Amino acid sequence: MKYTLRQVEIFVAISRIESVSRAAEALSLSQSATSTALSEFERQFDLQLFDRVGKTLRINETGRQLLPKAVDLLDRANEIENLLRGHAGFGYMKIGATLTVGNYLATILVAKFLQEHPESSIQLQVHNTSTVVQQIANHELDLGLIEGDCNHPDIEVQQWVADELVVFASPNHPLAALKKITMEQLLQEQWILREKGSGTRATFDRAFQNNHAKLHIRLELEHTEAIKRAVESGLGIGCISRLALKDAFRRGSLVPLATPSLNLGRYFYFLWHKQKYQTTGMREFIALCKAMVIGAERSDQVNLPEIP
Repeated sequence: MKYTLRQVEIFVAISRIESVSRAAEALSLSQSATSTALSEFERQFDLQLFDRVGKTLRINETGRQLLPKAVDLLDRANEIENLLRGHAGFGYMKIGATLTVGNYLATILVAKFLQEHPESSIQLQVHNTSTVVQQIANHELDLGLIEGDCNHPDIEVQQWVADELVVFASPNHPLAALKKITMEQLLQEQWILREKGSGTRATFDRAFQNNHAKLHIRLELEHTEAIKRAVESGLGIGCISRLALKDAFRRGSLVPLATPSLNLGRYFYFLWHKQKYQTTGMREFIALCKAMVIGAERSDQVNLPEIP
């Protein structure tokens, strides 16, 4: 075999970071050693894997064809090494979650997984749906847990659990006393919403697609907790997942508004690249996620485990 796993690892790192110096730093190598390894890798096979644009490397078509196979090879090599070392864990995983899933489910799931498999390690990143989808497509994440739609041709999507958005307000808001709220009344209110690119905003926009131009959007925020605080302070009404509002509704600091004319249902999904090798750790983590939602019709009904 004319190439080494180290060369493949360096190629993958540069593909993801698009910088030799930063890839070298991530791999704890010198810049010269990293650059030499890439040059030797390309020279051995008389090809180029990157286009050089100034000091930036942009992966070319040949490199894009190689990348999923290289990631697959490294994943399998890591599993072999863990087996040979006698490790009981599943190695290292990079998981991306959208905000609602990440803050209210994924952190608990990761803690539970690491409790059961203490020799494993996980990096959990929390971003909006569009970012997680892009990271999966670029092989930057092993697994994604999202609350929005994904139609990327290179990504496998698997349904996880149902979720529902709910319109909500502070308890002293004029709409809070009404048993049923019409579309006309909703269009007169000031709204506090998630940013565009989030799964929550996409579901909200679909529900108001015929009336979106009439909405009064006062504030857009990237965090559900900030939206809850803004609504509590009387800046307007909001619309986020029931899961994120579960405790606030129980305390009475926020109240749900009855909006039968709106379709605010959606699902949480698993994502992975279609060419991604599913490691034992990935399969075990997905199985844990599925086991946790058994018996729950909706995400806010999930019986979350307590982590000591």
